[in-house]
Amino acid sequence: MAVLQTARLTLSPCRPGDRADFIDLERDPQVMRFLNGGYAVDRKTADPNATFLMPTGTEPYVWTARRTADGVFVGWFCLWPESETLAELGYRLRRAEWGRGLASEGASALVSWGFAHAGYQKIVATTMAVNHASRRVMEKIGMRHARTVSGDFPDPIPGSEHGEVWYEIEGSQQRGD
Repeated sequence: MAVLQTARLTLSPCRPGDRADFIDLERDPQVMRFLNGGYAVDRKTADPNATFLMPTGTEPYVWTARRTADGVFVGWFCLWPESETLAELGYRLRRAEWGRGLASEGASALVSWGFAHAGYQKIVATTMAVNHASRRVMEKIGMRHARTVSGDFPDPIPGSEHGEVWYEIEGSQQRGD
C-alpha cells in the first residue's frame, strides 16, 4: 500500500493509532444512518469478521484520510479485494467533512491506484438506494449503476425497503479507453 496524495488529502495505510478516530465515526448516528440505522457500534457484540465496516487500524486495505494542510482526521477509505481482479470500494467520513468533495477526491485517488498499481480490472461499491450523497460520490468518480437488489434484512432500517444499489467501474472506463 502506498501513501496517496490528492489536492487536499493524504491517504496513508491505517495504523493502530487511528483506531480512536475510527471508533468516533462509529459513534456518530448520522455517519451510521445508512449502515445500521444510526446506532453506535458496540464492538464487543459486533461480528468479528466485519472489519470492512469497523476497521481497527491493522487492516491491510484501509487508508486513513487526513487533510494535508493541517493533518486533521477526515475519515477512511478502503479498497477491499474480492479476488485478484475485483475490489470493493468503501469510505466513511466525519460529518464535519461532508459536502466538500472530499469523499469523491479520496475515492477517485484510491480507484486510480487500484487500477494502476494493484491490478484490479473492476471496482464495485454498494450503498442503500436512498443514500443519495454516497451515490453521487460513486457517479462523480465514473462508476455506473449496475443493479439494485432487494433484501430481506433481519433488522431492517429506514430506507432498506428501497434496496441496495451496486455501482461498478472497469479499469478501461476509468482511464477513458
